[in-house]
Amino acid sequence: MNILVLGAGRMGLGAAFDFAQQNDVDTVTVADVDASRAREVAQRVGAKAKAVTIDVSDRSAVTALMRGHAAVLSCVVYKLNEQLARCAIEAGANFCDLGGNNDVVAAELALDSAARERGVTVVPDCGLAPGMVAVLVAHGLAKFEAAEEVKIRVGGLPQDPQPPLDYQLVFSVEGLINEYIERARVLRDGDIVEVDSMTEIETLEFPAPFGRMEAFQTSGGTSTLPDTYRGRLGNLDYKTIRYPGHCEKFKTMIDLGLCSSTAVPVDGGSVVPRRLFGELLLRNLPKEGADVVLVRVEFAGKGKRLRYDIVDRYDQTTGLSAMMRTTAFPAAIVALMMARGQIEKKGAHPQERCVPTDLFMSELAKRRIDVAETWF
Repeated sequence: MNILVLGAGRMGLGAAFDFAQQNDVDTVTVADVDASRAREVAQRVGAKAKAVTIDVSDRSAVTALMRGHAAVLSCVVYKLNEQLARCAIEAGANFCDLGGNNDVVAAELALDSAARERGVTVVPDCGLAPGMVAVLVAHGLAKFEAAEEVKIRVGGLPQDPQPPLDYQLVFSVEGLINEYIERARVLRDGDIVEVDSMTEIETLEFPAPFGRMEAFQTSGGTSTLPDTYRGRLGNLDYKTIRYPGHCEKFKTMIDLGLCSSTAVPVDGGSVVPRRLFGELLLRNLPKEGADVVLVRVEFAGKGKRLRYDIVDRYDQTTGLSAMMRTTAFPAAIVALMMARGQIEKKGAHPQERCVPTDLFMSELAKRRIDVAETWF
């Protein structure tokens, strides 16, 4: 079977690498507007990969390219995913993406009827968080007769944190700022409510060398989970894990207006604070170096508590970062499940409602993404 990866950035590389390891995948097409970047990824992935140059905003060209592929994975900016999902439906190809925006995801899910009519499956939001954590939630809840609460905690971090923010850019600056300034959707006492991001700081303990960490509200990580589990859970929320002190430092900059998109007059011209701040983050925060992804999902119900923990580190053998592994690999698993017919539902669905959770967990283990399970 043939698989198409749209976008030859870090996550596109990670996904293409994973696809190429599968015995039943014949060809991995890596498509990007930057021909040299697509070729570089294809060369790194190996003989199964081929590079294609394409502007993914060109609907007719993308639809033509999608035809003949068993599944398409979008690793491009989230704003394009609704249109790409429409192209996939027209082409008769299964489609998933890395998501990251609730409005775009809602628009993709609204394509359910069209996807069912074409006999294809569309699954948005398939990265890390949103993404893999949704399947972990579904898997854990299946162990409870009646659960009351789910807490999701996730962080992508440098193994060697450096001041001033003890953070390295493991994904886009725009995505980071969005997570920090947009409101978070959570379940509180059975109702869906919104809370301010960068609030409700708590402390967590992880094994050495990480030790005490902080976690705080951020947007996007719950995705469709509040809608799926409303009426079944009292409380569900998502917080981002960082080294202690990060939240207070970054929130100060937000409070000063540095993440505002409103232009400010300066010396006869104007400056958009968010664009300047984003550029400064790009220039001054590290982008390389060994990273780690920490995941903790806790469940509570009828006097029982269950915890899933993941500590995934940069892979020296493959050169893939922990963020690439825990974002691209879960998305690749979903794409492969669609291509293999292991996701039986046709139409557009959140992954917590359609992905076979036991099989997904087995596929994670094959990729050495180890989920430690603890009852307490």
